[in-house]
Amino acid sequence: MWVKLHKSYRAMIAICDDSLLGKKFEEGTKQLDVRESFYKGQQINKEELIKLITREAKEDATFNIIGKESLRAAVEAGLIEKNSWKKVQGIPFVLVLS
Repeated sequence: MWVKLHKSYRAMIAICDDSLLGKKFEEGTKQLDVRESFYKGQQINKEELIKLITREAKEDATFNIIGKESLRAAVEAGLIEKNSWKKVQGIPFVLVLS
């Protein structure tokens, strides 16, 4: 999975599945644009991602997460509830704002 940390007044963590990077999905007026410039930072495995989510959630970070694998890791980290996401063209995503 790809993870990129964006810093401003608080951290924003962009996370996506490997297979979705660089792709665009549209459904009616909804759009998911998985741009490399936003999501391509460091490639990490599920265990590392769970640790990162847990640590950053304690620091009041916000999260932008796209893809089944990435969302499963967020559920395991206790960040989100199972099936709490929306979909565009069958691709699940969630925004977590603290």
